Amino acid sequence: MSQDSAAPEAVRKLSGRRRREVVAVLLFSGGPIFESSIPLSVFGIDRQDAGVPRYRLLVCAGEEGPLRTTGGLELTAPYGLEAIGRAGTVVVPAWRSITSPPPPEALDALRRAHEEGARIVGLCTGAFVLAAAGLLDGRPATTHWMYAPTLAKRYPSVHVDPRELFVDDGDVLTSAGTAAGIDLCLHIVRTDHGAEAAGALARRLVVPPRRTGGQERYLDRSLPEEIGSDPLAEVVAWALEHLHEQFDVETLAARAYMSRRTFDRRFRSLTGSAPLQWLITQRVLQAQRLLETSDYSVDEVAGRCGFRSPVALRGHFRRQLGSSPAAYRAAYRARRPQGDPVGSAADQHVVPAQASAGHTRRPPAGTGASPGSPEPGKPGSDSYAPGRPALPGQRSAP
Repeated sequence: MSQDSAAPEAVRKLSGRRRREVVAVLLFSGGPIFESSIPLSVFGIDRQDAGVPRYRLLVCAGEEGPLRTTGGLELTAPYGLEAIGRAGTVVVPAWRSITSPPPPEALDALRRAHEEGARIVGLCTGAFVLAAAGLLDGRPATTHWMYAPTLAKRYPSVHVDPRELFVDDGDVLTSAGTAAGIDLCLHIVRTDHGAEAAGALARRLVVPPRRTGGQERYLDRSLPEEIGSDPLAEVVAWALEHLHEQFDVETLAARAYMSRRTFDRRFRSLTGSAPLQWLITQRVLQAQRLLETSDYSVDEVAGRCGFRSPVALRGHFRRQLGSSPAAYRAAYRARRPQGDPVGSAADQHVVPAQASAGHTRRPPAGTGASPGSPEPGKPGSDSYAPGRPALPGQRSAP
């Protein structure tokens, strides 16, 4: 269940010593300050004059301080883990490293809070903390698309969906990167106090009260870092290089010498996505790039991206990006800086599919990643980068 779909049957009765209006934010050393500040701003500022009901905020240290964050800043949280025992909502805004385990004491506090009916929220890489506590077992969840394959591989019992901005599964909620954390916090306010209160808060924050769509428009086509040495890497690379051909998941399973069921299971564990959905997403992304960089007609784009018909392209394109291919191209060209020419169809014809789509494999640690890229295994302080123009009728994401 995603976005505003909740699972009421999963919600436990809140313990008498906990209060729904009390929100505990769990901070750790090494966490990015931007993500950490989102729940502090949403739940920690009195905006009753604007029609936003007040929450009581408890900022809790998840480990011994001082807590060092972005830029070498040191934070001192006014509360420790014991304060979580009073909260009806516990938010983990980020975790410092997707490769290291969270402190056991913090995991125990989260489990107790959940058992006593508290709502547990993981923003971006905070989902890794919830997964380590076992709170996502058998549940749908999301995180930043860049870390979704790692989450799915490390915690195979979690149903990771890298397409969603946030997932509400009743008493456990997760979100994608930075701006999606704002989306989820607004959703919590909307759930607690209604659309009017959430809209008033959104106006104060100068953000849309509700964004549509998911993470698909921000996905790149890089292979997940963990897939490099896996036998499926060759199959995935082949698929990306042959998107212009019509093939299905059975074709990929045969190339991997696996049954369809085994291939589906292995593929999901590595990429965090079902192979059919992944393949459709890659075809849509290829179509998106051709619409931006070529003069091919929509019908030609459909054929060059492996869709069986222009109708199929239009349907999948609209579902994933909220716009028709023609409207997307028009919006992109209207926003493109003057003097930035679009490549002609002839130019595109000689460029291999993986090159024109920016298909690259991430460099291994120690070989010199691109400037500004996060250290391997650690989330960047700003994990939200739009990279696409606003679509017709859609505001640019904050």
